[in-house]
Amino acid sequence: MDWLSPEEWQAVALSLRVAFWATLASLPLGVLTAYALARWRFPGRQLLNGVVHLPLILPPVATGYLLLLTFGTQGPVGGLLQEVGIVFAFRWTGAALAAAVMAFPLMVRAIRLSIEAVDPRLEQASATLGASGPWVFATVTLPLVLPGILAGTILAFAKAMGEFGATITFVSNIPGQTQTLPTAIYAFLQVPGGEASALRLVAIAVAVSMAALLLSELVARRVARRVAGA
Repeated sequence: MDWLSPEEWQAVALSLRVAFWATLASLPLGVLTAYALARWRFPGRQLLNGVVHLPLILPPVATGYLLLLTFGTQGPVGGLLQEVGIVFAFRWTGAALAAAVMAFPLMVRAIRLSIEAVDPRLEQASATLGASGPWVFATVTLPLVLPGILAGTILAFAKAMGEFGATITFVSNIPGQTQTLPTAIYAFLQVPGGEASALRLVAIAVAVSMAALLLSELVARRVARRVAGA
C-alpha cells in the first residue's frame, strides 16, 4: 500500500490486529451466550439479555468510561490484573477489549437467531439416543448454525474495525500504540492538510464495511435456504 503513508498504514494494521483479537477472544463466549439465550430458561435470563445488548444502547463514550473505571489501573479488575502484568488502559489490548465489548451484541444476536432457527426436535432426537449435551451441540446444532456463527463473526469484525467512542475514551489516541483507523481519521481531521489522509482511511473503512455486509448477507441467505430445505 504505497499510497498510504507509514502513519496511515500503521493505523490500518493496528485496526486489523485489534479487530482480529477482539473477534477471536469473544467468539467462544458469544456462542455460549447465544445458546443460553436461545435454549435455556433460567432466572435472570432477561437481565443477561439486557446486559449483552446494553452497549448498543449506551453512548459509546459511556461504555468506554465504564471500561476505564473497571479495567483501568485503579479499577477493581484492572488493579488485580496489573499485579500479574496485564494492563488494558492506554494499550492496544485495551482497544481490543473495547472493540470486543461494542461488537459483542451483534455477534450474539446473529448467532442466537441462527440457533433459534434450528428445530429443537433434532436436538431432542439425538439426546434420546443417548448423546450428551455437548455431543448434541457439536454434531447436530453446530453444523446447522455454523453459517450464523460466520455471519456474526464477520459483523463483529467489521464493528470492531470501526469502533471509535469507547476506544478513544478507554485507551486514548496514541499513534503507534492505540491509534486505530477511526481514531486516526479523527486525528487527521483536526490538523490542517490532513483531509487527504482522512479520506484515504475513510475509503478503506467503507470498503471493509461493505465487504462485511455483503459477506454477512450471503451467509444469511445460505442459512435461509438451509432452513427452508430442512
